[in-house]
Amino acid sequence: MTGATGAVGGRVARLLGADLGRMVVRDATRAPEIEGRPAVRVAAYADDAAMRSALEGVDVLLLVSGAEAQDRLEQHRTAVRAAAEAGVRHVVYTSFDGAAPDADFTLGRDHWHTEQAIRESGMRWTFLRDSFYLDFFPLFAGEDGAIRGPAGDGRVAAVARTDVADAAVAVLRDPDAHAGATYPLTGREAISFTEAAARMTAALGRPFTFVDQTLEEAYASRRVWTTEQWQLDAWVSTYTAIGSGELARTTDHVARLTGHAPRTLEDALLGR
Repeated sequence: MTGATGAVGGRVARLLGADLGRMVVRDATRAPEIEGRPAVRVAAYADDAAMRSALEGVDVLLLVSGAEAQDRLEQHRTAVRAAAEAGVRHVVYTSFDGAAPDADFTLGRDHWHTEQAIRESGMRWTFLRDSFYLDFFPLFAGEDGAIRGPAGDGRVAAVARTDVADAAVAVLRDPDAHAGATYPLTGREAISFTEAAARMTAALGRPFTFVDQTLEEAYASRRVWTTEQWQLDAWVSTYTAIGSGELARTTDHVARLTGHAPRTLEDALLGR
């Protein structure tokens, strides 16, 4: 598996324990200590030769999507190509619930194209299409507790990262049963930012609010942090995707795969 140093991948690694054969990381010093001490290989997605070497002998790969970057799609394509050349038989990929070539959330387009690369690789596949993460909601807020963005009254069926990890483990324990499946992974309810702010205030004991913005206001307020258009588009389209309603549907895939109901916003915030 890749991504073992992150929240989702780290939980997957811990839950698999001795059943995990190999971790591919960019920095070996950050590899988690896992029961059974699975092998550790060092490779970055963009390094074709290193990825190919790291994946030789691997049958099933959990490919956790890489960090946001302008060239993330090319990194993914390189990793997919390396996996196929190394002889990987089945790829389980953490995608995005709204993945589409014209997704409102601009990075959702990268996920769709990555899925296409995997489909065209000749490897078997399973796609875990995660919604936005419940755990990240407090991070949307500024220092004053205000969440600002052009989302209006839109709702999102956000999912806890622990539920995504649990679903991934279920698939990895019986990959053949899930070959060719696409699982949109959502929470149990669709919530608006206004509702989320009220619930975060109650759960965390500090005030949160939601301030709706126009597109112009959203871009202007974020240019103090970057002038890179791809990053501005990604940040702003997080809100417009929610505002459009395209991420409001809920699914039962978390419950079907894991045997437990999806966690609530409060569960995710309080680590339950």
